[in-house]
Amino acid sequence: MLHSYFDTEKPHHKSFELPGARPHYNPDRPGQVKHIFLDLDLDIPHSRYSGTCTITLVPIRDGVKSVTLDAVDLTIGSIQVNQVPQRYDYDGEKLTIYLETATEINVPLEIAIAYSNQNPQRGIYFIHPDPYYPHKPVQVWTQGEDEDSRFWFPCFDYPGQLSTSEIRVCVPQDFMAVSNGELIKTEELAEKKIYHWLQKEVHPTYLMTLTVGRFSEIRDAWHDKPVTYYVEKGREADAKRSMGKTPRMMEFLSEKYGYPYPYAKYAQVCVDDFIFGGMENTSTTVLTDRCLLDERAAIDNRNSESLVVHELAHQWFGDLLVIKHWSHAWVKEGMATYSETMWTEYEYGREEAAYYRLQDMRSYLAEDADRYRRPMVTHVYREAIELYDRHIYEKGACVYHMIRSELGEELFWPAIQQFVRDNAHKTVETVDLLRAIETATGRNLLFLFDQYVYRGGHPDYEVSYSWDGESHLAKLTVKQTQPGKHNLFDLRIPIGFGYQDGEGLVALQQFTVRIHEAEQSFYFPLTEKPLFISFDIGNNYLKTVTLKYPVVELKAQLELDPDPLSRIFAAQALAKKGGLEALTALTKALHQDKFWGVRVEVAKQIAKIKLDQSLDALLSALGDTNPYVRKAVVEALSQIKTHQSYQALKNLLKNGDRSYYVEAAAAKGLGAVTTGFDSDKSQPDKVIKHLTKVLAEKAGWNEVVRSGAIAGLAELKTSSAALDIILEYTKLGVPQPLRLAAIRALGQISTGQASPDVERVLNRLSELAQESFFLTQVAVCTSLGKMETPKAITILRSLSHQTPDGRVRRLADEEINRIQEKIGKDTALRQLRTEIDQLKQQNQELRSRLEELEAKSKSC
Repeated sequence: MLHSYFDTEKPHHKSFELPGARPHYNPDRPGQVKHIFLDLDLDIPHSRYSGTCTITLVPIRDGVKSVTLDAVDLTIGSIQVNQVPQRYDYDGEKLTIYLETATEINVPLEIAIAYSNQNPQRGIYFIHPDPYYPHKPVQVWTQGEDEDSRFWFPCFDYPGQLSTSEIRVCVPQDFMAVSNGELIKTEELAEKKIYHWLQKEVHPTYLMTLTVGRFSEIRDAWHDKPVTYYVEKGREADAKRSMGKTPRMMEFLSEKYGYPYPYAKYAQVCVDDFIFGGMENTSTTVLTDRCLLDERAAIDNRNSESLVVHELAHQWFGDLLVIKHWSHAWVKEGMATYSETMWTEYEYGREEAAYYRLQDMRSYLAEDADRYRRPMVTHVYREAIELYDRHIYEKGACVYHMIRSELGEELFWPAIQQFVRDNAHKTVETVDLLRAIETATGRNLLFLFDQYVYRGGHPDYEVSYSWDGESHLAKLTVKQTQPGKHNLFDLRIPIGFGYQDGEGLVALQQFTVRIHEAEQSFYFPLTEKPLFISFDIGNNYLKTVTLKYPVVELKAQLELDPDPLSRIFAAQALAKKGGLEALTALTKALHQDKFWGVRVEVAKQIAKIKLDQSLDALLSALGDTNPYVRKAVVEALSQIKTHQSYQALKNLLKNGDRSYYVEAAAAKGLGAVTTGFDSDKSQPDKVIKHLTKVLAEKAGWNEVVRSGAIAGLAELKTSSAALDIILEYTKLGVPQPLRLAAIRALGQISTGQASPDVERVLNRLSELAQESFFLTQVAVCTSLGKMETPKAITILRSLSHQTPDGRVRRLADEEINRIQEKIGKDTALRQLRTEIDQLKQQNQELRSRLEELEAKSKSC
């Protein structure tokens, strides 16, 4: 039943299944593919290649008279089976070969297909310089996941077929060719060179890869295995800075998974215009060159480090253990994402890992709330790539962490190692993970999988506390507030009551309670009143939690709770309470909490307390030594729209900061604060002047700072002059990261523009929608989704119909639905909300003064 995980009486979440979704299953197998051999000759200047694909197939039943392969937009020359020509039909998507002799069990077929391809649209990508980007490198690279290998060679293109593979490729003399496995031979010709790579371990077609370019090769090693980084010449230092921890990561993951790195070598190739962050092709990961960090970017960018460990983790989870069907992709993507947390814990400590995990939780929760809710395992979709969302990555990571929490350290790692050993070089489904856990530990975790994997959602808890001094009883009332009477979760949650001894050491008195009803009250006999209450000690379960504690207990938790996430949740609850007492506690934490992640979150909460004193609290933290905190403070100041916050951001932008990201936040914030306080009519022009200066002077790594300036201009929603500048930066020739930022900004700025300028935006986005580059199409969809006009729907619908990419198609269709909802909303309601916000702003000064008077009266 497609929607059994929803409350069918009143759905509260959007459906994952768009029109056209249907069940998908792996096809019947005529036999087992044993080996795939590609023998190719690249004509790089003409974006063309030709060659032969030879598939060794061992039949598993007698009497099969035809074999059908996936092959899209290829030119088929001839087909032979065991060196005998065969008849075939080809419709541009499926290649059906009619066997002259029917199959016999275990009698191999050697299917040789001569074919060629020119100007391919997917699967294999030819990168060239052009008049707009004359310095772009010449490269060729492939991308197979999910089902794109069929666009560059004929194959059984689904993950259930595993085989060894071989690629022999002829390229110009000054190019390198890197592929899966070992380089077994090279041949020097007059003007060309042949590279011959052999992958001895079985893997699916989507993990076969070929990358070609004029690379610089940086050699490293792990034990006796080569570890190599390939980058464009001149970026060697960036490569070491970005990927240099790879051997240590290989050691770490080999130990954790209980299985040494399984391939002959590990290569990472950084390429231009890559459509993902990275792709874990067997033994040869392809990465975007945007992950290469310069010295300044490395100050506060760990994204590259996380990307490197994520793709490396896939060499076990995804490559060594291959999912049998796309519906089980969470098994590999969840562990690869969780390996980022594991590495963070190993390299930077438990607090950093907890905070990293919080970001995963938030990422999933945002998708669940704003996009759709779905079970992590589902075979109902339009295209398999739709499954690659925050449910399988971030929620998947959270599920692995909950398994770890349920089993404990002493059982979790043996269970994971059992899973790896039992399924090495095989295909797996979710049930195989459950079986391995039970085999290694005796624990049956089906109850956890039923609640978090096989159905959608998570518990939303509301927790209230009171203390009865006479009976020395602490009362905790827990409500599950998620909608739907059938959506209750049944979990055993640890509760801690915090105390501090005479030496200032904090200890927790712990209890575990079963929470399985809509509302439950628990009574705990304690010797004395606790200082604070910690719900879900360690915050290991995926959930939302609203703390309804008194201010005194929240202040104590913010100060004393050893878990950083509990301190963060206390900060959020205090901000909801509001008032000067809460602000004072938050300000203290902003300056004194030892963990930067808590200080970041406290800065966000201070901005929500509508008191004049909030500005002073934030201004005092602009000099924090941690760049993540400085960025958070800048972003918080951007929400307090006063002349003082404007001046602070302007000064920061003028004086600069060591961090690209802090400067970018200041540039964006300068535009945001300008629209919120009384100033002369020339104020927007002053901001435009400042941001134009940033655009002229602060080109740099991945255009982070200048993209911040574009975002700042987009905040000036009524400024035609700001729109003019943004439009200029959408032109070809503008560095790609900056151009994409400008395209995304068009939708943002359009919401306040006059009708003629809205038409200009629509016309430009319509032009941009004709471009074929994946990231441009995504940016166009995002931009159009922010608009509130039927004309945006027309452009999105056209893009949805013409794009060959399922991700773009999905995004376009979702944005169409979003715009239709916006158009249907009551305009009067939006106007009322605006007026209420204005009244709140007008009352802030009076309330701030009252809070000060109350504080003084208490101190007298």
